[in-house]
Amino acid sequence: MGGGSTDIKLIDEKGIRLDGRRVDQLRPIKIEAGVLKNADGSAYVEWGKNKVLAAVYGPREAHPRHIQDPTRAVVDVIYNMCSFSVEERVRPGPGRRSVEISKVIADAFRNVIFTEQFPRAKIDVYIEILQANAGTRCAGVVAASVALADAGVPMMDLVPACAAGKANNQLILDLGKEEDNVGQADLPTAIVPKTGEIVLLQMDGHLTQDEFDRALQMSMNACMQIYELQKDALRRRYATSANDAPDTEEVRQ
Repeated sequence: MGGGSTDIKLIDEKGIRLDGRRVDQLRPIKIEAGVLKNADGSAYVEWGKNKVLAAVYGPREAHPRHIQDPTRAVVDVIYNMCSFSVEERVRPGPGRRSVEISKVIADAFRNVIFTEQFPRAKIDVYIEILQANAGTRCAGVVAASVALADAGVPMMDLVPACAAGKANNQLILDLGKEEDNVGQADLPTAIVPKTGEIVLLQMDGHLTQDEFDRALQMSMNACMQIYELQKDALRRRYATSANDAPDTEEVRQ
């Protein structure tokens, strides 16, 4: 989030943004489940110009043993921006921002995964940002959630995520790169649709109480749209798997 400059015109008089969207409109989103053969679960998300890959391994026995929890599984998230994901090359390896986002996403999923079913186990979630264009943590949560479901990890529900914010003194949904860089606020949010519980909420910038309440509602409404896309990706994945299965009559022969 930039310094909150309002000099750059991000929204015109008709309420249209630089990329042609309305203030309450999401960027195009595409979700595919089961894209990696060697992972227990995986997903790929294209969200606007963001391209994100998530892979899940586990639950499996936690090593080394000293990290084991005798009451529940350990959930570890590694969020990584590939060095080629942005125009200015990112230094390889975990930076402070990646470590912080990894921790925030791990905390979100610990509240959703039934970790008590897997004592002394570990669930590893890898989120690779292949191309970044604002909103990567939300795209990462969406991809990781579908990958966890694809791996058969028992959860309370899928976890959709989306951000709302403020630019040119107007509330907007799903900030693009320019809006994220020079807008006035950004509010990434992730929810559990089944309960309405918020499992991730951060804010960068400044909003009044009324603006915060309205931006949060915008994010939560958008999360429900994304939730349907997540479920559809899993339906398509397993419909394809069922169609690819050999016919039982052929197997007997």
